[in-house]
Amino acid sequence: MRRTALAAVCLVAAAATGLTGCLPGQDEVDSKPKGPFAGLTGEEIADRSTTATTGASSLRVKGDMRDDESSGTIAIDMAVNKKGECAGTMSMDGQGKADLIKTGETVYLKYDEAFLRAQSKGESKSDTDAAVSMLAGKWTKMSAKGKDAKDIAGFCDLNALLGGAADDNSGTTRGKTTTVGGAPVVVLHEKDGKDGYTLYVATQGKPYLLRVDSLAAKDPGTLTFSDYDKPVPAQKPAGKIVDLDALSS
Repeated sequence: MRRTALAAVCLVAAAATGLTGCLPGQDEVDSKPKGPFAGLTGEEIADRSTTATTGASSLRVKGDMRDDESSGTIAIDMAVNKKGECAGTMSMDGQGKADLIKTGETVYLKYDEAFLRAQSKGESKSDTDAAVSMLAGKWTKMSAKGKDAKDIAGFCDLNALLGGAADDNSGTTRGKTTTVGGAPVVVLHEKDGKDGYTLYVATQGKPYLLRVDSLAAKDPGTLTFSDYDKPVPAQKPAGKIVDLDALSS
């Protein structure tokens, strides 16, 4: 899980940031669209979505993305707020799962056996078995400021995830309307060099970003966004907790 936080930042920033250019060969739409956002261009809708999305105090992000270092696929389902708190799950290539909570300056993680064994490839069987025996199914904790927790804690920084949003949405083109999770949305197309992105913006209530598809060859993936401004269930786990900082000292 060495580059997971960076991968998440890249996709979310791409979703919230206005990119230049347009994506040819996509939806053909009426030059004078009616209904939601009537009379607004893709750029104007993107501007409104950027303002709404970056103004949210919390959200839930879920989806798959590519990890540059391992070339694997990371799956996340995480509720995050601007206080730096988070609660959710992550996995790598579908091999096991890790639960993650960050509250205050502490990161709590709970790994299942499949996750630990997958992440221990290259280690001796005895070392792997020892790690599984000590950690599998148990909550652990470490300082969010520690080197080992830095990348993981990056998942929990909503300000950083959305901090790359820009006011320049020039080149954004408007597509058709559809639905994401049952919610009506308008489709926007953006391009950054050879990389394309498809954004889905809510047409009811605030114009939040509900989904982004990255068509980039190096960073393909889809992320969905929901539960805007809802409380994040980030609480210290109950019961015994293994202190990883104490073990490494």
